[in-house]
Amino acid sequence: MKRLRDWLFTVPTVAAFGLTLAVFHLIGLCALPFGLRPFEKAMAGLQRTLVAVFRISGIRVVTEGKDGFASEGGFIFVSNHQSMYDVPIFGGLLPRNYPKYVAKKELAKGLPSVSLNLRYGGNALIDRDHRDQAMDAIADMASAAERRDVSVVIFPEGTRSRAGELGEFRVGGLAAIMEAAPNLPIIPTAIEGSWRVFQRNMFPIPYGTKVRVRFGEPMRRLPGESPVEILARCQAWIAQTLQEWRSTDRAA
Repeated sequence: MKRLRDWLFTVPTVAAFGLTLAVFHLIGLCALPFGLRPFEKAMAGLQRTLVAVFRISGIRVVTEGKDGFASEGGFIFVSNHQSMYDVPIFGGLLPRNYPKYVAKKELAKGLPSVSLNLRYGGNALIDRDHRDQAMDAIADMASAAERRDVSVVIFPEGTRSRAGELGEFRVGGLAAIMEAAPNLPIIPTAIEGSWRVFQRNMFPIPYGTKVRVRFGEPMRRLPGESPVEILARCQAWIAQTLQEWRSTDRAA
């Protein structure tokens, strides 16, 4: 019965998902001639709508710590990465921070709305086979974000977790961001449960999945503290948060 229920709600969710991408692709194209900020507002609307669309399948996003920093302006969010759903979560929860992302260049074509946003929204499109190009693109994104007082999101694992496990954190991307945007505060962020939403590539979507998001307090950069040390602090905080949530779930 559970699988039948999953499919029953997946069909309208996927239909609404596709319709949302198509509609906001047109909205984004209309916004582009008016400049980057109108385009960003359109893409913020896209991401908020995508989060709402998944409520059809009972997906709940529970947020903690969002009141610990300004609802607009520039920050560096350092987060674990569990699924594609993480991106609209950030964009939907932080619509006035206008978060920017690092994405492989192949995603910049073929996906309505998503590719449009990646190409024109101030994100970093990287070629994983060319490290120098990747670091330059990330640095350019971060420098522009600090200049415009908007945010960036970095997933140091570099790829999505398939079953929620915390992968190895790589320092290169964060180091490039920190150097290019020395004045943006760093906020560790933990996400749990989003991997379940896409564990079968949306066919079906497990009904009623709870996704947790916890934002840490903005971290002070200590004099002389290296990106490696900053990343270790973020990873330890994320790992502790995930362990706390999972221990609570097991005890329930």
